Amino acid sequence: VQLVESGGGLVQPGGSLRLSCATSGFTFSRYGMSWYRQAPGKERERVAAITSISGTTTYADSVKGRFTISRDDSKNTVYLEMNSLKPEDTAVYYCNARRGVSNVWGQGTQVTVSS
Repeated sequence: VQLVESGGGLVQPGGSLRLSCATSGFTFSRYGMSWYRQAPGKERERVAAITSISGTTTYADSVKGRFTISRDDSKNTVYLEMNSLKPEDTAVYYCNARRGVSNVWGQGTQVTVSS
């Protein structure tokens, strides 16, 4: 089972980034997928989630209207489109797959928003 995030980097405030999480080793379409982030000295928080089958999405209040989570079951990949980025969005972003007691994490990708 493997989750590999990519797409992080340094971006100026107001800019955009698209994170990808490529997965393998499990039946992706049956798993709920989420993006979490953890800033230095802070707890890990969930920023967006998308369910299996229906693709219902939920967002943290801090990113509503700016971030969009999506999934492509044909590619076993989940995405996080991030727009209007702010310095407070700076964090390591983690991909998570969950189904029942199965809970899998990626290694994370750094997003830094700074001028």
